[in-house]
This record gives sequence, C-alpha cells and structure tokens, in this order.
Amino acid sequence: MSPSRPPRTARPTGGPQSYRPEPGSIPTQPGVYRFRDAKGRVVYVGKAKNLRSRLSSYFQDIANLHQRTASMVTTAASVEWTVVNTEVEALQLEYSWIKEFDPRFNVKYRDDKSYPWLAVTVGDEFPRVMVGRGAKRKGTRYFGPYSHAWAIRETVDILLRVFPMRSCSNGVFKRSAQIGRPCLLGYIGKCSAPCVGEVSAEEHREIVDDFCDFMAGQTRPFTRRIEKEMYAASDAMDFERAARLRDDLGAMQRALEKQAVVLGDGADADVIALAEDPLEVAVQIFYVRGGRIRGQRGWVADRVTDGDTAELVEDFLLQLYAGDADAVPREILVPELPTDVVTFEALLSDLKGSRVQIRVPQRGDKKTLQETVATNARQSLALHKTKRASDLTTRNRALEEIREALDLDEAPLRIECYDVAHLQGTEVVASMVVFEDGLARKGEYRRFVIKGVDKQNDVASMHEVISRRFKRLLDEQARSLTRTTDQGPMLVDPETGRPRKFAYAPGLVVVDGGQPQVAAAQQALLELGINDIPVCGLAKRLEEVWLPGEEDPVILARSSEGLYLLQRIRDEAHRFANTHHAGRRSKTMVESMLDDVPGLGEVRRKTLLKHFGSLKKLREAEAAEIALVPGIGPRTATAIKEAVERASATGKTAPGTMSVNTATGEVIE
Repeated sequence: MSPSRPPRTARPTGGPQSYRPEPGSIPTQPGVYRFRDAKGRVVYVGKAKNLRSRLSSYFQDIANLHQRTASMVTTAASVEWTVVNTEVEALQLEYSWIKEFDPRFNVKYRDDKSYPWLAVTVGDEFPRVMVGRGAKRKGTRYFGPYSHAWAIRETVDILLRVFPMRSCSNGVFKRSAQIGRPCLLGYIGKCSAPCVGEVSAEEHREIVDDFCDFMAGQTRPFTRRIEKEMYAASDAMDFERAARLRDDLGAMQRALEKQAVVLGDGADADVIALAEDPLEVAVQIFYVRGGRIRGQRGWVADRVTDGDTAELVEDFLLQLYAGDADAVPREILVPELPTDVVTFEALLSDLKGSRVQIRVPQRGDKKTLQETVATNARQSLALHKTKRASDLTTRNRALEEIREALDLDEAPLRIECYDVAHLQGTEVVASMVVFEDGLARKGEYRRFVIKGVDKQNDVASMHEVISRRFKRLLDEQARSLTRTTDQGPMLVDPETGRPRKFAYAPGLVVVDGGQPQVAAAQQALLELGINDIPVCGLAKRLEEVWLPGEEDPVILARSSEGLYLLQRIRDEAHRFANTHHAGRRSKTMVESMLDDVPGLGEVRRKTLLKHFGSLKKLREAEAAEIALVPGIGPRTATAIKEAVERASATGKTAPGTMSVNTATGEVIE
C-alpha cells in the first residue's frame, strides 16, 4: 500500500483548539489519522472515508463531545494524517498503527482467560503434536482454541492409535534415539517411533498430514478407508488386523462424538456474539469447521465511546483477523453488520485469497448457534463483573473515587440506592438496595408500595419513599436513645439480638434519575431535619452523576471504578424494583381476569393465587388441577379456566394496562 501523500501534521501552541488544522488543509479523501500527546506518543488511531469531515468533528465545543473523546483531544497535542487510495487500505493501515503504537484511547480486546491450542509443529523434520497456550509461532499449525486442555489431551490420546505420530518432547525423542529404544508410546502402538527408524521421515510426515486433515474436519475419507480395510481384512480371514481396524474406527467415532455437528451444511464459519453495557463489552466466538465446533474464545474490553453494536463489531473484526490471514473463515456470523460491510469483506477476502462473507443469521441452525454464543457472552460478562466487584483493592479504589468526585468528607462505606417502578401509573412500587464496602447486602434490601401518589409521578414517589425510609431512621434512633452505650445509640435490638432494620444511616444516598429525582430526595431529607447525608442521582442515558442544586452533572471517566460501582448499585435497584412490580402486577392480573367468574370472591381469589404462585402457572393448569384448590369445585374451576383462556386470547392483562418488559421497565406496544 502506498499513501497518496506524506503524513501531514498540525502542531500545537497550547490547548485542543490550538492544534486544530487550518480550514481547508485537511483532504477529503479516505485516510488514517493519529493523535499524539505532548511527548509524541500516539494516543488514538482512527480511519475515515472523508478525513476532513471526521477530523473536524473532534474540534467542536468540548462540552458537546463524549467524555472519553473530550479527554482524548485534551490529552493530545497534535494530529497527523495519511491519505490512502481506498477504504480497504485505510483499514489495513489503521490495524498496522494500532498494533505498532498500542494507543491508550483505542478499544483493546483482551482475553478473559488463557485458552489452550492444539499445535502441530509441521516445520520440524519429525513434527510433534502438543497442547499449548499463548501466542502462535511460525512453522506450527494450530487447531482451536479450546475451552479445556484436558478435553484436547483426551481427544489426542484417542486419535494417536489411529494416527501414531510423535507427541514426545525433544529431550525424550533424542534420548530414545541415543539408546535405540522407543518410549512407552512406541511399544503400545500410539507412536510410529520415528526416533529409532521404525518409519522414515516421509512416512511419518504422511501420518502427520492425515492427522491434520482429520482435525481440520476432513473426517469422512478416513472413516470410509478404515471401514473398507476392515471388511477386506475380515474377508481375507485376517481377523487380528480386522479387530485392530475396528478399534481404530471406534476411536475415531469417539473423537467425533466430542465435536457434535451444529451446522448441517458443513460450513466453515466463525460465530460471534456480544454482551454489552455502558461500561464494558464481552465478545465470544465459536470456531466452526466442517459443521463442527472446533474451539471457543472470549474477550472483554472497556467501552471507550458510545458507539453502537455495529461499531463494536467493526473494531473486533479488525483486531481479530487483520493480522492473521490463516484465521479468516469463509463465513463470519455477527449480531450486527459493521458500518461498512463491503469494505470489510473486501479486506478479508483479499487476506484469505477467496471470498469471505459477513452476515447476520436470520433463522435455522446458524441463528440458534449464535443465540448459544450470545448466552456464553452474557455469562462471560457477568463472571468478569463478579470477579471485578469482589476484588478488595478495586472496591476500595471505587469508594475513594466516589468520595473525590462528590467531594465527600469520607468514603461512603454504606450506600443506599432507590428506584421507582410502575406501569402507566399503576402498581407503583419502589426499591431500596444496600451496598456496604462495595458489596451487596441483600438482607438489608427493602421494598415499598407507594401509597400517597395517585398517578404516574416519579418525583413525588421518590419523595415519599425517602421520607418513609428516613422517618424510620429517626424513629429507630429515638427509641434507642434510652439505651445508649459509650459508642452511641444501640443499633442492635437487645431483646432479639437482631440489627434494627432502619437504624443505620448511609454514607451516600443514590437515586435512579436526574436532577428532579435528586431534588425530591434532598427535599425529603431536609423536611425531616436531616442535612448530613449526601445525595446524588445517576441518569441512565449518559451515566451522569447529579448533585442537589448543581446545574451541571459530575462526569466520571467511563473506565472509573467509581462509576462502575454506582452503575452496578443503580442496576441492582432497578432489578429489585421491577421484580417487586412484576409480582404485584401478576396478582392484579389474576384478580382482574377472575372478576367475572360467578361465585368467586376475594378470599378464594387470594387462595387461588397463593396456591399457584404466579399467573403463568395458573394459565398452564388444567381445570382438574384448579378444582383441587380448597374451596373451588369442578364447576368453578371450569369457569376459571375459561376466563383465563379468554383473557389470553384477547391479550387482556389488567384493565387499562399494557404488557411490560420487566427487565427494563419499558412498555411493549
């Protein structure tokens, strides 16, 4: 690739605007650009179809930029660019620069664990099969990666009786050659013993090639050949050889059973799925060759921009394939197409030397497999977050970052978060979750049913729940004044030995929402005479932290452990509130559907709900099962069954309501 012109550079005189290129100096062709800091280190690499349009977007008012982008342009001290002929060349150059300079503001996908490979050292005179980890080496052919090393070793052990190639270390190989005796594997038929000349280098190479072909998915020719030889030996009355071939065939079948067919068309494909949240993204990939899963791998990365799924897929594909032509399959299945799929297909096709397709599966086996990969990605992200949250050093850093960002007197060792859930103003509930020292204290969680707010009003609901919770705090403290110790009021009930439910004052109150919810919470505390408990809100859209009376939010870095902890607390409050809301809504739905059933009063409706536990189980129950509920006979059971079926057929849930996604709280039209 040859650039159309040498790199151009805009030099600084101080501040982001000072190194902004002169108007009209940036070309409109495709190209790649680099931002450098004051010491000349590359901090960000990007590509563009139109360099002028893209670079100009970085030099607008910093207040309009994403926080991470604003941090990058402020850190940088100069920008330079290289014009190329095509967008494919821009992709190639971008990958080369990212690999060379490792810029701090580019997304970096890192393995979420070390994956083992099955390696064959085809570059050696007597190739060896082995299991290893780490970076690939030249002169070695790799299969996988796989999830577990023991699974590969088990498969290799089975196949060595069919393909008796060398698997010993260099030391064992040389020692056997010196003493003129093979190792144990040579005696039991799991090595052809090239070390002592039992086979020539050429004959051993043929065994190695057959093994590699089998591992690459070309299995049918070998099974057919062994079957043919087995029957021929049997016809020739050579039963000993026939039995040995039968055992070889069985070994191959056992190896194949470990790699079940997942794509009936025998496709070679990489199946990719993502699980993401505002701070991180997890990627999982299944390697399918010949229709069988040959390996699996995963990555986790910090999100550095607010880019959508298509941009994340684009970044991942570039880092995964651009430097390894051997890894490119014929087909790549992704959850969403990259923004310029044609350019990517052209780049990968050029690397592979044949056509490569990138597409989103819509139905069938490929869609099902991608859903499985997506499940793995979600589990990987959850596991990563669990490990991150459980680290003591990380938790301490998160609490200290929150203290500094909110200007608190001390780190908030106890944080309480509140969220309100409802469905168009009905069944309004709220949740209170508690984190102590950065960890959830589920025994301290509380639920509230909002009583004093008639219609949908999140602000008024937040005011009510904060008032009720902290009035209980004051009541608990008042009751304990007569039983004080040298350390202050008693926080444990001396009669029961249990902690007083609301006796602990939090170091920070977090509400799910922006400025209005924060103002309501602060007002509720002031009305109770409490002015020493800090309050903040976390707005979900931009992950902004709002403080009472402040016009502008506090912006924490997206990679901040403090923001990560606040987000996790907020999401837990959201989940807990929606769980409570779903349960109450299910009860309301049951009562609504059964209003018209003759002879079914409030007491028996409650008995019915208590017996089945949920609306779903009631729908699935037959009339005979309903009749077993105390107080409900066969005739009433039939009427209940008909009412439930009628409600399901008409889509009725409850009067004046619509269905809702209980995971997100969003109304489903």
